[in-house]
Amino acid sequence: MEFGKQFKELRTARGLTQETVAEKLGVTGQAVSRWERNETLPDISLLPEISAYFGVTIDALFALSDDTRMERIQNMIWDERVFDPAVVETERRFLLEKGMKEPDNPKPYSLLADMENHLAVQCRERAELAAKEAIRRDPYNRDAYGELYDAMGGRGVDWYCWTNHRAIEFWKAHIKAHPDASRAYLYLMDLLIEDQRFDEARQAVAEMEKHEMTFRVPLYRGNIEWFAGNREKAMQIWNGMCETYADEWLVWLSMGDVYARQGMFEEAIAQYEKALEIQKPPRMLDSCESIAQVCERMGDKQRGIAALEREITLLREEWNVTCGETVDCVRREIERLRAL
Repeated sequence: MEFGKQFKELRTARGLTQETVAEKLGVTGQAVSRWERNETLPDISLLPEISAYFGVTIDALFALSDDTRMERIQNMIWDERVFDPAVVETERRFLLEKGMKEPDNPKPYSLLADMENHLAVQCRERAELAAKEAIRRDPYNRDAYGELYDAMGGRGVDWYCWTNHRAIEFWKAHIKAHPDASRAYLYLMDLLIEDQRFDEARQAVAEMEKHEMTFRVPLYRGNIEWFAGNREKAMQIWNGMCETYADEWLVWLSMGDVYARQGMFEEAIAQYEKALEIQKPPRMLDSCESIAQVCERMGDKQRGIAALEREITLLREEWNVTCGETVDCVRREIERLRAL
């Protein structure tokens, strides 16, 4: 492990000179220079002060293997709600450099995208709070209305201009180049359905069927017909899906969504419960979150809280997760429901 390399990255990411750092730590500039050249190491008693100065753990002062460092970045994304901007800049540079050195390795860029999306969520949360405050101060603030919708997942203020054209063209080109990338069809069909381009969506599911015959084919056939207004036909397709793929938990989770869209909340909860029941540990927790949302729509916040508490229990018992953002975000939801 190379202390000097990591120390220099932390210093330069913050725009600090060797002299500035030396003065802060009570050492000479020459000492800092020797550290960065890996000629010497600082006295062990200085490590806590150095870690506090850069806002990182003592472990993080030592350069790790690339695989270990990437694992640490992934854990940061999973476990931390707010990132240190300096740490982000250091890790962003590391991922970009690794991606340049390894042109056939997609992992640095997928991890970078994950980190940037996490940062985008933070920005959206701050934008949401700011827009809500603007609306509190002026309940008729048209600009703030649009900013709030954008912050909470909207795509633009002028709703009559909403389309997914650019994303659709990307996925079409991707599928043309990689027709066996079955998961890509799902993203394309979601966008086509949202833009009400139903004939194109039907063509896409027919192409996907050539490469994948799973429950997703009837699921999306039903989705297309449902949103095209052919509700009875959609239910027939989905009922057939439930008979053919009865052992697939995602089938029942999807059916829960179908009933929830119709306001059939108890039926939806029954489907979500079945999805949870037929899984083998460690189970995915989508059902708990879906039940909590449906219960809130029903006005039954205690039942929603119970579903979220069950999620925390499953995280602890089946995933061995007891702390970090994965648990904290569920706890915040519980507190929000309690405050209603």
